[in-house]
Amino acid sequence: MAKRKIKKGDDAKANTARKYLLVLSPENSGRMTSWGHTRRAIKNLALAQRQLLWDGRGIRLRAKGQSQSLTEARADFDWMADLPAQAAQAAIKDLDRAYDNWWNPDHPAGPPTFEKRSSKLRFSLPGQAVDVRHIDRKWSEVWIPKLGWQRFRHHRPFNGVVRNATFTFTPGSGWMVSFGIAAKQITAPPNGKPATGVDFGVACSAFLSDEESPRLMTATLTPGEKRRLVGLERRKARQLTWAKRHNNGRYSNRLRHTNSEIARLRAKQARRRNDFTHKLTTDVAKNHGIVGIEDLRVKNMTASAKGTVEAPGTSVAAKAGLNRGILDNAPFERRRQFGYKGPKFGTQIVSVPAPNTSRRCAKCKALDPANRPGCGREFACVACGHQDHADRNAAVNIRAAAEQIYAAQTAGPGGQQHGQAQAKSEPEGRRRFREASSPSGVEYFRLRWSRRKQSGVNNAIEAPPFRAGWCHQCGHTSQGVS
Repeated sequence: MAKRKIKKGDDAKANTARKYLLVLSPENSGRMTSWGHTRRAIKNLALAQRQLLWDGRGIRLRAKGQSQSLTEARADFDWMADLPAQAAQAAIKDLDRAYDNWWNPDHPAGPPTFEKRSSKLRFSLPGQAVDVRHIDRKWSEVWIPKLGWQRFRHHRPFNGVVRNATFTFTPGSGWMVSFGIAAKQITAPPNGKPATGVDFGVACSAFLSDEESPRLMTATLTPGEKRRLVGLERRKARQLTWAKRHNNGRYSNRLRHTNSEIARLRAKQARRRNDFTHKLTTDVAKNHGIVGIEDLRVKNMTASAKGTVEAPGTSVAAKAGLNRGILDNAPFERRRQFGYKGPKFGTQIVSVPAPNTSRRCAKCKALDPANRPGCGREFACVACGHQDHADRNAAVNIRAAAEQIYAAQTAGPGGQQHGQAQAKSEPEGRRRFREASSPSGVEYFRLRWSRRKQSGVNNAIEAPPFRAGWCHQCGHTSQGVS
């Protein structure tokens, strides 16, 4: 399927993505690997340059100001010139986006950091630099500058215009290409199907309120694969110890081979987990009109229990195992997939506050910790005697809360009729920060700098007090700025 030509004046941005597996020769794969390292080096150099100018002269440097330096560096260094120019420019623009996210009070991103050599290899190209042609029912080719046509497995159509292409290396799978597609957003009308509540867990991957049995995720690794993974991890520990003692910390070829085998098993585990997640979310969104899910704080749920030196934690190993079980079920990924599959199938996705959904009786609404005897999956209400599976009882409570929230939102004058509803249950600290008046310009930078000084942290890339002659909107700096 050939790429549709971009019409003049068409500035639609990419709103969806399509990811495919590339089939490369060893020579082309090695060259793309070197491009990934070159992109990382360019981004780190650009970040160091920005930190140096801001710390020394108070100049805020952007991608437009670094383009000339990039052109001169590509003329002096052959390894930098080997990377396509568009990929090098995209690396600097990514740094601009990282700074914009950090300066945005409503964005959770922190300050830009340097990428390690062990970071994921990737580089991006704009849509004008790549092209796609269809070969047959299963295969297509993408044009990559300096490499030519490269084949990939075309398992799903684009259904839009290619805006960009990002190439990433996944250990255990190889190089993947992800096309940013500007597709027409189609929001289906409400399908009128029954509502349901979904309770995510570890012992029971998902329990729907209108079903009698849970949906269990098959083990992502077989017993043999688990034994092999344990053996590889122990072998890696021995090889690391030997490298630190006898090889100045340098990795041997055997250690690199061990890492690749571990990555291959981890990639297989991730693919199986993702397969179950997609099938679950698609089936639930397609067959229900309202889907209630819990607003889980996964980061807080999977916090370590090790404590501190002064107050060491207890049951650290048990909590670590629980954390692995929670993350293996990918609750955040399920919620993300529900977010874009709901409008596609005409389903309303409603997130409800998570506290006490498994301790409140679905019949009489009595809330008592004694309703959950022991640590099993049994629920027995001490008020009315209702008994049920604990996860199913929680799913029924989630459905009731979702229906109540959706009815309240659609009844109000500003209620949204279709899309995604959410009950706010943010932590109090974050809520206070967002409810406060959002500082802008001079006040914002002064506020950020004062907070850093109060915490006793000095960072070269943090914004100092406002300097006369510098525009906080466009970054222009006049002559003679001290």
